Amino acid sequence: MSERAVLKEATADLLVIGAGPTGMACAIEAQRAGFTTILVDKGCLCNSLFHYPSNMTFFTTPELLEIGDIPFPSPNQKPGRDEALEYYRKVAEHYKLDVRQYETVEKVTGADGDFTIHTVDRFSRPSQHRARKLVVATGYYDLPNYLNIPGEELNKVTHYYHDPHPYYDLDVVVIGGKNSAAIAALDLWRHGARVTLVHRGAEMHRHVKYWILPDINNRVKNGEITAYFSSRVARITEDEVMLETPEGERTIPNQYCFALTGYQPDFRFIEALGVRLDEANDRCPACDPATLESNIAGIYLAGVVVAGERTNEIFIENGRFHGKLIANDLLAKNVSAAAFD
Repeated sequence: MSERAVLKEATADLLVIGAGPTGMACAIEAQRAGFTTILVDKGCLCNSLFHYPSNMTFFTTPELLEIGDIPFPSPNQKPGRDEALEYYRKVAEHYKLDVRQYETVEKVTGADGDFTIHTVDRFSRPSQHRARKLVVATGYYDLPNYLNIPGEELNKVTHYYHDPHPYYDLDVVVIGGKNSAAIAALDLWRHGARVTLVHRGAEMHRHVKYWILPDINNRVKNGEITAYFSSRVARITEDEVMLETPEGERTIPNQYCFALTGYQPDFRFIEALGVRLDEANDRCPACDPATLESNIAGIYLAGVVVAGERTNEIFIENGRFHGKLIANDLLAKNVSAAAFD
């Protein structure tokens, strides 16, 4: 076999791109309706959740994170990241989901009734899968909103926060004013980092979780976390960060920088499939709200991608129901379970 030979081919009635909770819910509902399914993800199962901060607590209750009618047992009113990952692993095991982890979809060819999904693994080895229908449930956490400033490419800059330990006794800057920035700033400070928070707004965003907002505000008020509001990072160097503040330019020492300025769906991938985006409506993709089928026959959308740039409208709590809408449409269209030609 040559190095670039196709490694394997799988066929299914439905292929779901994205193996997060919403993608899993789509596969589960399709299976329960009698259709064969495959999930493909460029990362691990629930890849976005895995990359959340290690001690993150959800804003919601366990029952609102449930999929596939499987109870989410938790002693906590608000479960944590590790609990959720364990729960979704157990759900995948229960339904025997066919999850192809660490496969990146490069392109999709074919048409409704016979799509070919071209993927590569971590070593750039290609695979092909065939499916009658597709669901795009890719979320938005993989594509950060870049600052586009000098120094952002340095390896001291990251757009994700996971664990505080490596930053003990170091000068760190957290850029942003929403939940991710507040959680990271507090966690870093509590574990011995010297934290500076920089936010373009005049104060922390009003959507910061109600139990976190007073905490971060009090840390700033007490001078335990230094905050620059109505400010921006203008440049990052190996040892410093240059700020533009209402009082003028400031240069502060810095070893690590967390640019937690939000994320967006992979619009280029969606457009490459032929799905239209409404540029006048926050780039919302063309999608039938009753079935979630896009303007391309046989391609459905699920989860946060349905809302375009309005990423604060769809979460696990409501995206988990998208699978039933899609499964019902597959039943109505009488998608055949017969073998491919």
